[in-house]
Amino acid sequence: MNSSSRMTEKKDKAIGHTALSDIFRREVGHLSTRKFAHRLAASEDLVLRLDLARKLEKHSGCVNTVSFNAHGDILVSGSDDRRVILWDWESGSIKLCFDSGHTRNIFQAKIMPETDDRSVVTCAADGEVRHATILDCGKVETKLLGRHQGRAHKLANEPASPHVFYTCGEDGLVQHFDLRTGEATELFTCQPVRGDKNVGITGLAFSDQRELLVSYCEEFIYLFSKDMGWGSDINSVIDDHHSTVNPDSKMETDSKPGPQVFKGHRNCLTVKGVSFVGANKYVASGSDCGRMFIWKKKDAKVVRVMEADREVVNCIQPHPHTHMLASCGIDKDIKIWTPTALEKAPPPSNINRWRPETNFWRVSPRDMALELLALRSQQMSPVRRPSEEGDTMGLIVTFDSDSSDSEE
Repeated sequence: MNSSSRMTEKKDKAIGHTALSDIFRREVGHLSTRKFAHRLAASEDLVLRLDLARKLEKHSGCVNTVSFNAHGDILVSGSDDRRVILWDWESGSIKLCFDSGHTRNIFQAKIMPETDDRSVVTCAADGEVRHATILDCGKVETKLLGRHQGRAHKLANEPASPHVFYTCGEDGLVQHFDLRTGEATELFTCQPVRGDKNVGITGLAFSDQRELLVSYCEEFIYLFSKDMGWGSDINSVIDDHHSTVNPDSKMETDSKPGPQVFKGHRNCLTVKGVSFVGANKYVASGSDCGRMFIWKKKDAKVVRVMEADREVVNCIQPHPHTHMLASCGIDKDIKIWTPTALEKAPPPSNINRWRPETNFWRVSPRDMALELLALRSQQMSPVRRPSEEGDTMGLIVTFDSDSSDSEE
């Protein structure tokens, strides 16, 4: 046995010993259930054992969106087939399938909180924003709430509110909806970053440590900490980083550290989301090569590359309470990933492989400002934190002001 094998064996034993020790400490009351769950979720061993548990198959078109309800027992999906499906993802069974009323591809669907999973809001390529109410008899009533000029891509619910949510579309307009009145209120309009309508942000995610992940079209994924000034000007921070890593750069070596950069995936076709997974210790994204990438957040090292779609992986959604992922893309199914593999995955290889480009739609990034509201709401408690809301709005205003300066 060579030295490398011996080191790997020792590491495996250490991981197992730590897990067993944590179980014992939890059972005797020396480790809280919450901390035990956090340590388990952050385990690299679980990441390396992620395996395809099942496919949820019912849609007849590309699946563009998946999200969980607050309890995590129901997964909602929307597709090019214009249908919304509520899944019992654990058994793979369908709880409900209904026609959304949209005339074009559904881009996002969410279950409103505190509604006993009976209220679903959707937005789509037809520009419409719709509300579906699930009645006691199982019948579904849908109605039109409002419209955007062009495709409507994003929506975000108010934290813990069963009534209020926001939408944004290619017209850059952010609208506020209240289901109690059924009325829409125009809030503000966002413009493209750097004046380029085809190159910009395709996904954002916040961590509970006040970190911001930004996924750029035709670019990489960047991790910003609060002390990097992402509330003032993200583009300038990225430009400074590019200058620092450029071999021809004349910058001093004591320049401010740049953002962490996650590379290997390809983000040129469709719209890629980005997520924190594993107790915020890892970063996950889809790719144009049909694979799902998982990096360590700490050093941006690629730890898993998994085949997840025959064409493109668009969305990776972590479960709110357990170590499980749901992914979707150009395939007509939803894939559920759980840490059930008997053997750990080997180190990833052929990372830079990618497939030729095809003619999929690509969305302007100016509707991504709403993603800030959506993902910040996931990190906020029902009691609002005004200072953090101010940070979010500051970033939105920054995107808007930077873009307006670059336009004619």
